[in-house]
Amino acid sequence: MKKEFGLFALLLVLCVGTAIKSPDFLSPVNLQNTTKQIGMFGIFSIGIAFVIITGGIDLSVGSVMALIGVMFSIMLNDRQMSPIVGIVAMLGIGVIVGFFHAGLITKAKMQPFIVTLGGLMLYRGMARYIANDESKGFGQVNGFDAMQAGFMDPLLGVPVPFIMLILISILMWFVLHRSVYGRHLFAVGSNEEAARYAGINTTRVTSIAYIICGVLTAISGILFLFFTPSISASNHANPYELYGIAAAVLGGCSLRGGEGTIIGILLGTALLCVLRNMINLLSIPSSMELAIIGGVILIGVLADQLLKNRPARV
Repeated sequence: MKKEFGLFALLLVLCVGTAIKSPDFLSPVNLQNTTKQIGMFGIFSIGIAFVIITGGIDLSVGSVMALIGVMFSIMLNDRQMSPIVGIVAMLGIGVIVGFFHAGLITKAKMQPFIVTLGGLMLYRGMARYIANDESKGFGQVNGFDAMQAGFMDPLLGVPVPFIMLILISILMWFVLHRSVYGRHLFAVGSNEEAARYAGINTTRVTSIAYIICGVLTAISGILFLFFTPSISASNHANPYELYGIAAAVLGGCSLRGGEGTIIGILLGTALLCVLRNMINLLSIPSSMELAIIGGVILIGVLADQLLKNRPARV
């Protein structure tokens, strides 16, 4: 838990420092917007973390969200489908993408980096082709406004995406830390060959992780659609996969696999979202956003590595 306490302390310092520099940080509107973004980013970050724990990676998350956005718009506008039917279909796309990635990785023995890098370009290209490189919106789709209000308006003062993140986190905490599957997942990430010799179905464990990632990506993608109901296939959700990977790594997930906690991932997500909010409130040039976040990631991981390598006191 030392890693989590350190992250929490850093997050607290960042919040206090931003509040001192900009009193608007503590305004109800800003707090609601920040927690809403933590919810949307946190959901798919948990999915990416499951994949990272297996020793894999998913670089295609942002492109999947772009494809989901375009398909959702076409289903509601051109096909006149119900938003509920559209949501179920988008979750189905998440399952298909996860199953597709898992098949190439476990059956064709392709590297996760190559599979999802190819997916990053494939899904983005598909989204742009289907949308004819035009922005897609939802116009006067029947039922869309009501559903948007249901997903985006606060419930008892708390943004619905943040509530969804908490509920999903509780479920995923039990899956990761209190289930047989969770123990198998860590075993596969630590040493896949040893896990296989121990009788663990490593193909199934890895496949489930990628399917979980696909479903949680779809859920986040749907929330982002309601948050910004105008989709530009060329840049929608780009480069969100990097934020998800960064949140997982900051939260204690090792890119070598076999490590990670749900609490750490949540703290990593909150830290990144507060950083983005700080950059906006303090009028720091938006062009510096990735540079600042990248620097924080390097410093955080370096500090963790130095602490791990510090010799124990006798």
